Amino acid sequence: MSEKIKASHILLAHADGERSRVTRSKEEALEAMEKIKAELDGGGEFATLAAEHSDCPSGKEGGDLGSFGRHAMVKEFEDAAFALEVGESSGVVETPFGYHLIHRTG
Repeated sequence: MSEKIKASHILLAHADGERSRVTRSKEEALEAMEKIKAELDGGGEFATLAAEHSDCPSGKEGGDLGSFGRHAMVKEFEDAAFALEVGESSGVVETPFGYHLIHRTG
């Protein structure tokens, strides 16, 4: 049986990202994500920040991606998510889709 985890994320896409529908530049996306990370580090609620900022439809659900196993996500995302302890949030993670903050929930 493969290992599964549960996680939520915040995605900020940029114009150069895969399947992107946004016009912000890569630099603008990174700068905005660093501000969100600072809010999170300052005590902000991950689900609230996801609902306010995420470009992923999961943002409406607080960024909840449910449970997933290895090879279900792109490598950069998977590596970061599986390295987290339950309750821990990642730094900014870049994938072909944009920039993410990942919060492991289970």
